[in-house]
This record gives sequence, C-alpha cells and structure tokens, in this order.
Amino acid sequence: MGNPTSQDADLIPDDLSGLAPWEAVPTDEAEAVKAIVQKIETRVRAAAASSPARRDAHPKAHGCVAAEFNVLDSLPSFLRVGIFSQVRSYQAWIRFSNGSEKPQKDALGDGRGMAIKLMGVERSRSGTQDFIMINSPAFFVRNAVDYVAFQEVANQLRFFFPSLNPFKFRIHELLMARAITSRIVSNLLSVQYWSITPYLFGNIPCKFSARPSGSKFTWNDRSTPNFLHDNLAKCLSAQGAAFDFCVQIRSTPDSMPIEDPTIEWREADSPFIPVARITIPRQSFDAPEQVAFCENLSFTPWHGLDDHRPLGGINRVRRAIYETISRVRHEINGVPRNEPVGISKLFTPIRSDGTP
Repeated sequence: MGNPTSQDADLIPDDLSGLAPWEAVPTDEAEAVKAIVQKIETRVRAAAASSPARRDAHPKAHGCVAAEFNVLDSLPSFLRVGIFSQVRSYQAWIRFSNGSEKPQKDALGDGRGMAIKLMGVERSRSGTQDFIMINSPAFFVRNAVDYVAFQEVANQLRFFFPSLNPFKFRIHELLMARAITSRIVSNLLSVQYWSITPYLFGNIPCKFSARPSGSKFTWNDRSTPNFLHDNLAKCLSAQGAAFDFCVQIRSTPDSMPIEDPTIEWREADSPFIPVARITIPRQSFDAPEQVAFCENLSFTPWHGLDDHRPLGGINRVRRAIYETISRVRHEINGVPRNEPVGISKLFTPIRSDGTP
C-alpha cells in the first residue's frame, strides 16, 4: 500500500524578485537568514546522530488526517481569487503538532500547529497549496535579525531581557510568547488557528484563519502525556469535524503591518470572512505507514499559487529554513522528497457501524 506522489518535491520560487510594494527588506536580512539556516542545519544534524532527523520546530505530530477543502459557492467577486476563484473541492492532508523544538508532554505550555496541504492545485509549482497556522493570532519574533538573537540564546529569557538596559527589553515579544504558551488546549478540533504572517490575496495583503464549525466535542481528557493525539483519535473515531477557512483582508495599513508579525490584525478593523469549509471525516490515522507518511511530508508557506505569495520578513526566513530542514532530514533519513497528489491509498475511513 502506498500513496501517490509527484516526483518534483518542494518546488518554490527560485528567488525573491518582484517583491510586493508593501515589503521592506532590511539590509542585514540576508546575512541573518544565512546565519539562521547554518545554525538550524547544524542542530538538526547533531540531533540526528542518535535518532531519525526531525523537524526543527513542530516535530511532535498528534496526527495527520485526511480532509476535504471545499471552496464556498456564494463568494463575492472580490474574494474569487487564486484557490478560491472557482467552486471546487480539494483533497487535503492536515498535520496537527506541538510547536516546541523537542517532543514534550502535551500538558506543557506550547503552540499548537495546523498545517494544511491541498493537492491537485493547478498553476502551483509544487502542485500543492500549503497553509501554515498556529493557535495564536500573533508571533513573538519580529524579523530575521531577532530570529538570530532568539536562536543564539541558551536561556530563552535572555532573548527577552538581553541586557540590564531596559530600552533593550523585548516586553511586547515576551507578552506574545506568553500568550502562545498559556493557551489551554484539550482538543485540537475545538480551537482556532491563524496564519500569523501575511500573504497575498490576488493584489492585496491578507491573513488566513481556520475556526471550528459545528458542535463542540466532549473528548477533553488531559490525563495522558499524549492527550492531544488521544482526544483527536477518539473524536474522529466517533464523528467528523469541520472548520471554516477564513480570510482577513488588510484594510488599515497603519495597524496591520506586513513586516511585523508580533502585531495582531484586529478583527475590529477587518473581520475574518469564510471562503472555504474544511471537512474531516471519521477515520483512523495511526497505521504505521500513515504515520511514516506524515513524518515525510514537507510543509512550507512557499508551496502554492503566486496569488497567495507569502509576505514579510518572517515568511522570507521561513522560505530558507523550511527548505533546508526538509532537504537535510530527508537526506539523513534516506527518503525521497515528494509532494503528495492524493489520499485514497492511505485514508482509512470509519463506517457508520464503527469499523474501519
């Protein structure tokens, strides 16, 4: 049993020419990105000396589930852009994960990730469209230079308080980090996720979000070390789930910056508008082959249409980091880098009688 894949993996733009007019690239960004990539590659290779190579962030997967991404049929013309330009359904894989660079108990404070990969996307270099989100509307690192500073400290508090000079304290960033790690999550299907960073929506900037739709779930036990996986498995064994996939159009540039993802784009300025519906059917997702498949997937904001091109410094950092980590871990683990094109041979639906 296998899963269809494309043979040209991780196809992303070759360069960053043609930057959007709202982007402003600092002169020291290129050197900062180079330093980040070198440090992370060194760390991934060192950690792989005693175990398989893992992602540098979000290494702990709670489950990789099959889904459908259905573009809504009642969208106004200004929302008929890119993926959403026509009414259609995409097969998708969704990977739920913890954000910490080391796998840890789910009870510890952490960001929770929802990475969505649509397949069969025409005009995409990779044939796919990825949406990378976490359960917080803002990040805690502003730019590439600050990312270097965060990567270099042994104690994370030193990033927020780098010296005794109060003018160098990163209080705002500390509050954003606390907001991420203090969120109590018991069921991954019951929380909202945000893209954090901006993207193009045709010729204007936007952010994306996925928010739960439908009835609340009763599987919220927190007594096991891996309760996020356990509750996800119990839930999808008994019933399906759904999310409204939404877009937030940038309406007030002064309060909705492109280059600073630590600033939340307030819904009071521009509400999230549903543009698609994600449906996750009842299923089992713990088969060894599917778990291995999930580990071998590569997600990056740069998989996708030019209509949804990533914007801002953190997305430019991600372009280099995600590609490097994907290349290195697949090389070390001896597995090919392929983009999936379907779900049928791995998807294990659960029937109405409760059997796979």
